[in-house]
Amino acid sequence: MPSPLEGRRLWFAGIGGAGLSAYAFIARAWGAEVAGWDRMRTPYLDHLDGVAVTIAPEPPAPPEGFEAVVSTAFAPGVPGRSRAEFLAELVSLRPAIVVAGAHGKTTTSAMIAFCLTRLGRDPAWLIGGEVPQLGGNAGAGEGWLVVEGDESDRTIAALRPQIAVVTNVDLDHHTEFGSRAEVEELFDSFLAGAPEAVRGWELEPAELELAVPGEHNRRNAATALAALSLAGVASEEAAPVLAEFTGAGRRLERRGEAGGVVVVDTYAHHPAEIAADLAAARDTTDGRVLALFQPHLYSRTRHLAHELGAALAAADSVAVADVYAAREEPHAGVTGKLVVDALAEARPGGDLGWTPAVEDGAAFLARRARPGDVVLTIGAGDVDRAAGLVLEALA
Repeated sequence: MPSPLEGRRLWFAGIGGAGLSAYAFIARAWGAEVAGWDRMRTPYLDHLDGVAVTIAPEPPAPPEGFEAVVSTAFAPGVPGRSRAEFLAELVSLRPAIVVAGAHGKTTTSAMIAFCLTRLGRDPAWLIGGEVPQLGGNAGAGEGWLVVEGDESDRTIAALRPQIAVVTNVDLDHHTEFGSRAEVEELFDSFLAGAPEAVRGWELEPAELELAVPGEHNRRNAATALAALSLAGVASEEAAPVLAEFTGAGRRLERRGEAGGVVVVDTYAHHPAEIAADLAAARDTTDGRVLALFQPHLYSRTRHLAHELGAALAAADSVAVADVYAAREEPHAGVTGKLVVDALAEARPGGDLGWTPAVEDGAAFLARRARPGDVVLTIGAGDVDRAAGLVLEALA
């Protein structure tokens, strides 16, 4: 049987990102010739050995004869198919489980792919983060295709999986949605378009001894088990395997220990995620919890500064860096100082540092940490580099 993409020539604009690198990996495994461009080299490209990747400030024209697939971040300036269109094509080629939701979709989709792999079901998977136990963010097996869906640009509207999963509903992308009701409408349409559906908020947390901490991960596990059951894997078979799952990259990822201090990195960027991760960290130690937070996106910071400050108040000591812009231009008057002010209001007199540079935030926490403490580096930008800085300072 020919591979699903045999004979295709695909060029990915933004190939170094978590999403398109996974699409490029599976496209090549399914028979396509693959090339791409990005502005910088990223660790995701390590999984694409042998793929011709151009690193340059601006995208060149695609090689002659190649179809362009374009990341959301570069869509305005680069002609080609959107990543949403290409992902919809991939989902149409295999029986698919698509996991969407405001929070927990990376971990839940990784849990599903991990169980299917360990149980010999030979899945393919496309996940927006590294899964160390699976060796990357993509795989190209012959069984179910497990996909992490994305509501941030309404991508999931084009997907028609056999099993649609929504972990929970929240307003997180303020430039795309005007209200929570709009988010609910999108998710309802996505769920209604699939033969089978799982609504994670309707499930009780799984009563399992998991290797990943926190009440939110027990809910993720319950959602994964429900989806696996619809895919023909009984909970009695999946649960013992799920208990061995150690997490996805940057999702409460333990980065090391020095001087008796454990340093953990997490991708949390919404108040609900921050609150859940701080609570999970608190459950792992009798010491203090210290946090370095880097706000992500000016729009999110402007809309949620008060809630971000309130969530961070659960930590014993907090450093706040400036906003990581990602795809946005600066907004007048919006900096990380908004979060600092909200935190000072939520917990007057607390140990708090306004440290616009990530390096200064790392130094702030390293000076305060003592044996038994847990230090969290929190955010969806480049704050993950602070974990190494904290460990180096403590050592």
